[in-house]
Amino acid sequence: MTSPSDKGEEREAPVIRDNRRIDPETGEVREKDKPAEGAPEPAAKGAPAPAADGEEATKLRAQLDERTADLQRLQAEYSNYRKRVERDRVAVREQALANVLTGLLPILDDIDRARDHEELTGGFKSVGDALDAAAGKLGLERFGEKGEPFDPTVHEALMHAYSADVTEPTCVDVLQPGYRIGSRILRPARVAVAEPEEESAAENDDE
Repeated sequence: MTSPSDKGEEREAPVIRDNRRIDPETGEVREKDKPAEGAPEPAAKGAPAPAADGEEATKLRAQLDERTADLQRLQAEYSNYRKRVERDRVAVREQALANVLTGLLPILDDIDRARDHEELTGGFKSVGDALDAAAGKLGLERFGEKGEPFDPTVHEALMHAYSADVTEPTCVDVLQPGYRIGSRILRPARVAVAEPEEESAAENDDE
């Protein structure tokens, strides 16, 4: 017999949940919050969001390339800065040495003259040799020899003549040696220069 309240609707069957920790059939402890068989696995806490789509990935790649280019440019600028500082340091050192050694040139000239006149003897000779050695260690180089071709970039002609013994402008005598440090000329070699005689004859013919 159906009660009046049951007309037009059916009662829902009661839902019975088994919350027992121990499975009565297996006797094993049930895992808490284990999803029912076939149910989708819940997302793990802290799991990453779904991968960005193609447009987002392209944007991130462009940003990465831009940052990489910035770092490379910064590294190149720093490398150039270090090279510039090193060049400046070397230039300052050479300039300081040049100033000191230029002041010593008259003394070295006096020692050379004394040596040429065999007056460099005894203790004075030891001092002269020590000064020459010290200047050499600092990079001072002497140049200018008889017989070498005349070069106006390193020679200063104080005397001029013509000679049949030369085929080009030649240093036939060194009146004062030149000195340099590295590529810096501290003083040109002061020389007497001779040119071939045919040049002199050609000039006379033109007259």
